[in-house]
Amino acid sequence: MEAVLDQFAIRAHNNGGFDGIAHQLTKGQEISSFSPVDARLIAKVTTATQADYQAIIQKAADAFLIWRTWPAPKRGDIIRQFAEALRAQKQMLGKLVSYEMGKSLVEGAGEVQEMIDICDFAVGLSRQLHGLTMHSERPSHRMYEQWHPLGVVGIITAFNFPVAVWSWNAMIALVAGNVTVWKPSEKTPLAAQACLQILSTVFKVNQVPAGVCNLVQGSGEIGQMMAADPAISLVSATGSTRMGMSVGQTVAARLGKCLLELGGNNAIIITQNANLDLALTGAVFGAVGTAGQRCTTTRRLIIHEAVYEQFVEKLKKAYEQLVIGNPLDPKVHVGPLIDQQAVLQYEAALVAIENQGGQILSKAGKLSGDGFESGCYVRPCIAAANSDLAIMQQETFAPILYVIKYKTLQEAIQIQNGVPQGLSSAIMTDNLKEAEQFLSVLGSDCGIANVNIGTSGAEIGGAFGGEKQTGGGRESGSDAWKAYMRRQTSTINYGDDLPLAQGIDFHLDGA
Repeated sequence: MEAVLDQFAIRAHNNGGFDGIAHQLTKGQEISSFSPVDARLIAKVTTATQADYQAIIQKAADAFLIWRTWPAPKRGDIIRQFAEALRAQKQMLGKLVSYEMGKSLVEGAGEVQEMIDICDFAVGLSRQLHGLTMHSERPSHRMYEQWHPLGVVGIITAFNFPVAVWSWNAMIALVAGNVTVWKPSEKTPLAAQACLQILSTVFKVNQVPAGVCNLVQGSGEIGQMMAADPAISLVSATGSTRMGMSVGQTVAARLGKCLLELGGNNAIIITQNANLDLALTGAVFGAVGTAGQRCTTTRRLIIHEAVYEQFVEKLKKAYEQLVIGNPLDPKVHVGPLIDQQAVLQYEAALVAIENQGGQILSKAGKLSGDGFESGCYVRPCIAAANSDLAIMQQETFAPILYVIKYKTLQEAIQIQNGVPQGLSSAIMTDNLKEAEQFLSVLGSDCGIANVNIGTSGAEIGGAFGGEKQTGGGRESGSDAWKAYMRRQTSTINYGDDLPLAQGIDFHLDGA
């Protein structure tokens, strides 16, 4: 771990910017990054003052005037080189992500792989930023649409995916011709520094203008400035529903664009026709991966009454086998929560479950003793609940899994949809009719609906996002690139007359 910290921490202390990348001067206060693994101080990172922020925004705006003129395939080649640099640094960066955030080592490496994957996607996209052609109702006219970059794209990311979500936005935004300003979570500042340190080596070789990518470390005040700033054409924000509502209202007040990826309260329906072994794997990984701190974490299991007792027993046995501890140990399944505040929220949820009539079915609570000195380790737990348990309407960012019994598929879908959030969902069944009903207009109301896989682990090829209080935004694959560009419809008259649309006849005397 020392080699990893030595490599990436040096940039957290220096006074200058990265090569080809503008970031704040060292005038603001410092953020101390403590690992939830062992409470060790990893690094101190300087935050941006308001003056720093304004200087960076101006630098980004200036860089946009140049970057937008680079051909998209050339921009794509820069992203290709970044992917190669990430491949070379995958284990080092993945280990840093695991240590600073607390997710398991394989999940840390997997997050870097997501960055590589979205780079590969963006490279292909650089030659496919296509519009449409339309037939005109007027003779000797041609209509078509094209897409242009927006300008400065602001990216606000959360601690649970400290590098991947930035890349989902930044790689697509950059290849589309935009420049970016990134405010990472103040809980994982070093991982952000490391990403731009790697990117800077690519930018330097290719003489990319300073200001194409920018980093502003800081608290929520920086995010508020970004949301209110008319110089930022699009604000892409990932985090809680509460944060997203604040960002959305501020951006809307200036008629700006925003892309929101907010809370999830995801469920798996397990029918009487499910492969229970398959369902068990999907449910357990979905519930305990990243210690329950994914927006796509499985928080509810809606289980048919015919297999409820059998499946819950399998689930309890699986939970007894979970290894909790240092996420850098490959044998560990569950690492720590991000900080002790998250532990308090977990403990408060356990109290609420019992006060509201639920029942804790497995060992639960905060862990202490050797290996747990940071105070951030908890036991993933299972709770039996009725569908009207109030605490289930909330997203508790911790490994608490609710199990609910149902009789009919219609009832199960109603339970699943009966929460304010609408990100990810899944059904486990070998029955074709059940699968199709779940995917139909009468089924899941979520942005993601899976059959025979869990709620987490989305691939970058599909558009990622959800409905209702999840925000409605879409990132990553498919045609999500359109969110980072502006559409322009153009009509060309190649004739000698000027006929008007809708058959309007308009003549001037002497014309």
